[in-house]
Amino acid sequence: MSDLVTGDAVVLGLRPARLPSRALAILLDLCVYITGYLLLSIGLAVATASLDDAAVAAVSVASFILVLVGVPIAVETLSRGRSLGKLACGLRVVRDDGGPIRFRHALVRGAMGTVELLGTFGTVAVISSLVSENGRRLGDVFGGTLVVRERVPAARVMPVPPPPPWLAGRFTGLDLSAVPDGLWLAIRQYLTRMGQLDPQIGAAMAVKLADDLVAKTGTPPPAGVPAAAYLAAVVHERQTRDAARAFSSAPGQQPPHAGYQYPGHAPQHPQGQQPHQGYGAHGQPAAYPAPYPGPGPAPVQVPVAAPAPAPAQAAPVPPASGGFAPPS
Repeated sequence: MSDLVTGDAVVLGLRPARLPSRALAILLDLCVYITGYLLLSIGLAVATASLDDAAVAAVSVASFILVLVGVPIAVETLSRGRSLGKLACGLRVVRDDGGPIRFRHALVRGAMGTVELLGTFGTVAVISSLVSENGRRLGDVFGGTLVVRERVPAARVMPVPPPPPWLAGRFTGLDLSAVPDGLWLAIRQYLTRMGQLDPQIGAAMAVKLADDLVAKTGTPPPAGVPAAAYLAAVVHERQTRDAARAFSSAPGQQPPHAGYQYPGHAPQHPQGQQPHQGYGAHGQPAAYPAPYPGPGPAPVQVPVAAPAPAPAQAAPVPPASGGFAPPS
């Protein structure tokens, strides 16, 4: 990677092209240009057969400059730094700030290339490329340009390991809006590379990331959950929400998982047990992906018989009203 910095203090992550790939691109370009120059020379020789020697020499010099100097400058200007050889090798000429080149950059490169490549048969260009840190020849130095690689092998993206099954659906109500993207990236990088870390170092990193995540969400984690498992479960919850929003049929539709509780799971904070406030004060938890302690056996629910209904009470007998007794 190059260490070029723009005027806005932005570091450019460009990969400068090295001498072998640049030499191959130049050879391909020269083969095309020399072939075109020979064909043009044959045609001009036939067309200028009736002219004198001075005119023939002038036409030859003009054709040489046009094909071997003017054409490369025009090609680089119109293609924004991609000649035929550079396109075949996956290279491109850019400015020092990473932008596309213009006519003046291509003009300086072409003029210096006549001396470096054609005048000295590439000796000066090879020496300057070997001495330069970014493989630049004199044309690049004077023109303020850099040849970079466009086709860079893509890095292998490791998937995030899934959380333990007993943590599924435990963080559906967690507020993740305040978690910054930098913290999400750090958590993802840790989860994808934790198998390559030392167990103690990996556990300490998991505790630090879990404490940062708890501070951003404002919700303490469940008691007894390892830090790495907590991170994996929260990342999985965020991915589930993103997928639900992406595939939602109507705007503003609530994700289908919101508020859903998986059967057989213990509540997040059991009654009578206070959740801890963070991971740093409770020692080093087991490193992921060590076996996780489950939420405990589900309580056995003994069916209780329904109470028998109370017997119906007889209608109360109204008391005898005062007055005379009915006749016998």
